[in-house]
Amino acid sequence: MKENIIKQPASASSSPRFVNMGTFMRMERITDLEGLDFAIVGIPFDTASSFRTGARFGPSGIRNISVMIKPNNVILEINILDELKGGDYGDINIVPGYILPSYERIEEELTKIVEAGVIPISLGGDHSITLAELRAVAKEHGPVSLVHFDSHADINEEVFGEKYNHGTPFRRAIEEGLIDPSKSIQIGMRGSLYDPDEHKMAAELGLKLIPSHKMREIGFDETIRQVIERVGDNKVFLTFDIDFVDPAYAPGTGTPEVAGFTSLETLNLIRGLKDLNFVGFDVVEVAPPYDFGEITSLLAANIVFEFLSMLALKKKNSK
Repeated sequence: MKENIIKQPASASSSPRFVNMGTFMRMERITDLEGLDFAIVGIPFDTASSFRTGARFGPSGIRNISVMIKPNNVILEINILDELKGGDYGDINIVPGYILPSYERIEEELTKIVEAGVIPISLGGDHSITLAELRAVAKEHGPVSLVHFDSHADINEEVFGEKYNHGTPFRRAIEEGLIDPSKSIQIGMRGSLYDPDEHKMAAELGLKLIPSHKMREIGFDETIRQVIERVGDNKVFLTFDIDFVDPAYAPGTGTPEVAGFTSLETLNLIRGLKDLNFVGFDVVEVAPPYDFGEITSLLAANIVFEFLSMLALKKKNSK
């Protein structure tokens, strides 16, 4: 007679209590990566935030409201799960409060995914996590093009005297050779600044930056054209900070900036990039404690759905 084995819950000393709470769109929880096209990955690290924390609850918030999303994208005319194989990989057990060991864990897990030929779609977490993601992606693909939606450029040399912060990841990524700045672009930057030359710093680093007021002047079609022209056929990592969106539409974030973009404008901009050669995505800085009616998490979930839809369309068209 077999003895009853009672499985104990994971210890909070090794797996933070806010990780692994449900799956995206109620997809299957996956551990075997063989033959998959994509993997949803939660990275609930937020202690590199400079103002409001809370993005550690972003992955669970996004997953919770993602039950509202159905598999058919009417505009792109694609059923994502008819074309793609994938699921929810769960959360990475980051080390709350400690960025360098968290980076090691993020890079280790994403390296497994990327080396298996699977495209990671990460749910943050603050924007510092993207550096560790890019380390994993670049090991497999070399320097990639960065397409960066944000209200902040995140190219500071230091923040509070620290080199690793959610305001520094893309300067570090350039220094480490993870991205090709000549084929990378940042869009949507706005708001008041401490350094009036911050946007000029992007050009000095080799990046192209289109601030939000210039986007309004040239129009969204021209913005999309410039992104596509800049990137070309290069492999692309798309990073989306939810504060790209106006806080009227996405209040649940740590460093909101007014005069942003609507949810409709945001989704249209993303869809306009459907022909790019994506090798990774993330959506970051969703902070549910500051949300109302889950509208920020709902938009983030729909952004992930657009990522999946573009991958599905690309795969369908390649047959």
